[in-house]
Amino acid sequence: MTGRFHGVGVGPGDPGLITLKAAGLIAGADVVAYHAGVGKESNARRIAGDLIPEAVIEEQLTYPVTTGATDHPGGYAGALADFYEESAARLAAHLDAGRDVVLLSEGDPLFYGSYMYMHDRLSERYETEIVPGIPAFSAATAAAAAPLARQTDVLTVLPGTLPEPELARRLADTDAAVVMKLGRTFPAVRRALEAAGRLEHAVYVERASMDGERRLPVAEVDPETVPYFSLVLVTGDSRNGRRSRNAGAAEPAPSEPTTPEPESPAPVRPAAELLVVGLGPGPGHWLTPEACAALAEVDHVVGYAPYVNRVPQRPGLTRHASGNTVELQRARLALDLARNGERVAVVSGGDAGVFGMATAVFEAAEDPGYQDVPVRVLPGVSAVQAVAARAGAPIGGDFAVMSLSDRLKPWEVVERRLRAVAEADLALAVYNPASRSRTEQIVTARRILLEHREPDTVVVLGRDVGREGESLTVTTLGGLDPATVDMRCLLIVGASGTRVSGAGRVWTPRWVKP
Repeated sequence: MTGRFHGVGVGPGDPGLITLKAAGLIAGADVVAYHAGVGKESNARRIAGDLIPEAVIEEQLTYPVTTGATDHPGGYAGALADFYEESAARLAAHLDAGRDVVLLSEGDPLFYGSYMYMHDRLSERYETEIVPGIPAFSAATAAAAAPLARQTDVLTVLPGTLPEPELARRLADTDAAVVMKLGRTFPAVRRALEAAGRLEHAVYVERASMDGERRLPVAEVDPETVPYFSLVLVTGDSRNGRRSRNAGAAEPAPSEPTTPEPESPAPVRPAAELLVVGLGPGPGHWLTPEACAALAEVDHVVGYAPYVNRVPQRPGLTRHASGNTVELQRARLALDLARNGERVAVVSGGDAGVFGMATAVFEAAEDPGYQDVPVRVLPGVSAVQAVAARAGAPIGGDFAVMSLSDRLKPWEVVERRLRAVAEADLALAVYNPASRSRTEQIVTARRILLEHREPDTVVVLGRDVGREGESLTVTTLGGLDPATVDMRCLLIVGASGTRVSGAGRVWTPRWVKP
């Protein structure tokens, strides 16, 4: 009969915060295991030391490396993968011998803990129990006496190892945050907090619940003194303008009701110009200098979440991200902000005027309530330009651009326009060719085009052009497999004169033979 495997959380540092269940399992274990760095004492063992029986078998699992520097042929990841396999084999030998194994974990076993790697390797083979522990951020919140999140506040837990722009974006987009894994990452975390406009209210907590516990504003921390066992708290109170008790102010005492003095009318700011900005297909170097300068000056960015995420976070910038089918709501939000004098940019992928947000903004601006809001569109590189440039010059002559999406127009209209383009012998750029729920439209479109075009008509299929994983395929209308087409693609169907050069470049002549 095999032994039982227990993942036991021992809390953030204070032995008094170990749960009764965890204490009982540690005291009754046959084997107590714990992780440690090379030449270092295990923090988990230090926390639980008084509970470990003298006769117990101890297994110290010593990391071969704790930074990215290693001679292992598989690099840092390879060294750790081998270490976890060897550690799991050591624990499995005890379990096979019928011994119960308790693996200690600082904080909670399933929260940024090494226990998880043993769980992945052992839990399917042995009876396993996990005992939760108090995570470090809970102890830090208590130490700072700072309410972390209230009511509908969104709490985000972030590793400080994230790329700095991504960390800044996420800090700006959440109500409350915990940033873990500091140490050498602290300078970048501090810059990200400043860029997100959250530095003033960020609290640094070091060794929460342990000897040497320290807490102070992040802005006052010396980066050279920051250990790994530290974190940053950004409370929801700071986002919503509430003042927490931690700020040192007493709660206001109830006062007798008084007759309020009449308020003077608030000054009305003139409406600001609303900018609609095309971000291009993806790469930063495809963003125009005009658009870049505009985004550096506005106070609000409004748009579909993936496009908003492409705008670097900076102090004073508020982001308003939303889903993919609420264009008019986005436009009205932006117009409302601009009407109140706020500097706003509505962002759109590619060119905002090509199946982008420009039309939605002008549609919403038809409301008389927005008549005083000036709107200016800043062009961007469109997806069709990007795909065409990668392929060569397939739209060098007359061409048409269509979307196969029937969300805003009947499919009958799409079919009629497809036939008209095909009969006119125009090169055709196809946006939104397919999606998870729209798989038949591209099949139908191909059939309609083949009614008027030869099967050997050149077709360019661009996927994620300008972004990671970019691919470009040159095929024919007859050889096009609709199953390979999805929402990340843009198609260019050539005209009868479109050709492929010996170097594989696709181009359409400027001239047309009579």
